[in-house]
Amino acid sequence: MDQHRHLMAALATLYAEMDQAYEEAARKNGFTCHGCEENCCRTLFYHHTLTEYLFLQEGLGQLSAETRRRLAGRAIEVRDRMQQTEAAGRPVSEMCPLNEDERCILYAHRPMICRLHGVPHRLERPGGQSQVGPGCREFDRQCGLQPKALLDRTPLYTAMAQLERRVRALWDYRNKIKMTLAEMIATILSDDDGGPLAAMRNEIHRP
Repeated sequence: MDQHRHLMAALATLYAEMDQAYEEAARKNGFTCHGCEENCCRTLFYHHTLTEYLFLQEGLGQLSAETRRRLAGRAIEVRDRMQQTEAAGRPVSEMCPLNEDERCILYAHRPMICRLHGVPHRLERPGGQSQVGPGCREFDRQCGLQPKALLDRTPLYTAMAQLERRVRALWDYRNKIKMTLAEMIATILSDDDGGPLAAMRNEIHRP
């Protein structure tokens, strides 16, 4: 699985570029992300890439067996509560299963949106349309509503899309993905999840 490992290494490099871009934008705006009442680990994020799913799987595999068991149970509980809350039409606010004692236990493997959320950004969409997104409430409290600098997500999203195409081609995977972190963790760590993602997991970890 040399090609798979090469692609995961490429994602790690891209994540480092995202972290650097975020830190630069935060520094230019004078923004410091401490803990706040509106913890972004409670924000409902959906993740759409097979690449990030497989990288998260790699990180989970580095945890102890006991930690994985504990995390699997917590992820299933959070996933079920989120689904029930959504079905009832209520706002979802559940702590991410990876958050323990206010720290992410898989910080190096956290997905793209976890790295970029909070700082105002711009994005050039195909066709030349430009989109500007706001920062989080804590950013507005610290820096006001007129940011000094925007984080340009365009090259980062473009690189992610290119990498995603390569990963999907390697695994011949064509299904759409729309999963919360709780759903991803529950699928990866559960023994009875079934489906193509489970089959892929078994292939990657085959002796």
